[in-house]
Amino acid sequence: MRIDGRTPDQARPVTIETDFVRTADGSCLIATGNTRVICTASVEEGVPPFLRGKAQGWLTAEYAMLPASTTTRKKRDGIKKDGRSVEIQRLIGRSLRQAVDLTKLGERTITLDCDVLEADGGTRTASITGAMVALTCAVDKLMREGKLVQSPILHQVAAVSCGVVDDVPCLDLCYQEDSRAQVDMNLVMNEKGEFIELQGTGEGRAYTPEELSSLIAYGRKGIEQLQEAQREALGECARHIAPKPPLVVASGNEHKLRELQTIFGDYYTVVSMKTAGFSGEIEETADTFAGNAAIKAEAVCEATGLPTLADDSGLSVDVLDGEPGVLSARYAGVHGDDAANNALLLRRMNGKTVRTAAFVSAIALKLPDRETLIAEGVCPGVVLEEERGTGGFGYDPLFLYEPLGKTFAEMTEEEKNQVSHRARACEKMLAIMKELHE
Repeated sequence: MRIDGRTPDQARPVTIETDFVRTADGSCLIATGNTRVICTASVEEGVPPFLRGKAQGWLTAEYAMLPASTTTRKKRDGIKKDGRSVEIQRLIGRSLRQAVDLTKLGERTITLDCDVLEADGGTRTASITGAMVALTCAVDKLMREGKLVQSPILHQVAAVSCGVVDDVPCLDLCYQEDSRAQVDMNLVMNEKGEFIELQGTGEGRAYTPEELSSLIAYGRKGIEQLQEAQREALGECARHIAPKPPLVVASGNEHKLRELQTIFGDYYTVVSMKTAGFSGEIEETADTFAGNAAIKAEAVCEATGLPTLADDSGLSVDVLDGEPGVLSARYAGVHGDDAANNALLLRRMNGKTVRTAAFVSAIALKLPDRETLIAEGVCPGVVLEEERGTGGFGYDPLFLYEPLGKTFAEMTEEEKNQVSHRARACEKMLAIMKELHE
């Protein structure tokens, strides 16, 4: 057993608190045992002179130990940092640059600042692990602000220290162990188990191939645990790490975007057309739902150069020869006036005994340099003589889905998503996407 009761292959407890510094673009407080480091990410427009005009960004790092971070007060770094701090901040910078595709960052600079509050061994590795979290939070902010269409983060990076103490290979050394270690090693790795940096030094003696194998095995185990802690701390933001290709949706509806991300997230990262840089009006001139969906998908794809998904949907009533059809949203003349549209439909249906209808959804997928693909979903039902239910929108209060005996406006969101026309179209489109990726 070690000084603090751990087994040789056991890491110290780790906690990561995100958004620790509210004024930063991204931040966290990481604690590995008694070592605590504040990591922040600051985003600035522009790049250093040597990168101007090269259509790429830059990522750099700074590291410092606060005066009371050690038992003996450490002098603050002045204009000229001490050699150790310079070495560590260079390590942090080059380690995290391995995580980022700088060409996707745009001409902006992200600076990662790592300030040690309390040092009990492993400050450089804790800084790298925490800086990865701060970086991801900053990218999340850039994505939410519409400044990036796709996350530039290619890999998840974490780091841990190892060493040989009293002839025993050990993981994650505390200061008491580190100060008398015979061998000192730092490992930086990505989520694939690939090495970014491997620093191993015989401080007191040389080390054997067998000890090296043990240290690498312990380090790999420790980094896997740290990466799990990173993802847990990041929550939804973790989706920005090694993301799927972007899929632009020809819509700005946040509810629809979230729904489509859930459905198609195995293949794409869903973004709005505004985020992709498209803000123009699209004239829907087709007389079918599939035609209008294709018009929207093709227009946005051509403008952005990215895969685009668009949908068009509405109500088709049999006795009215398919009305309101593609005019569903503006049946009464004003787009989105649900009350007027429903009132007109009831007047047109007055006295009709055959009241069968269907909600229809067409989804179009346009990939650059490929034909537009269409998937359609249909949900049959009956038009009632009066509205029922307060949920949903559009014609939902008048549309009865007979198998459940409820209108769309009476269903829960979960019930509606299981039987709706859009859900059925999405299921078919998902099958198309699976074929495309096989």
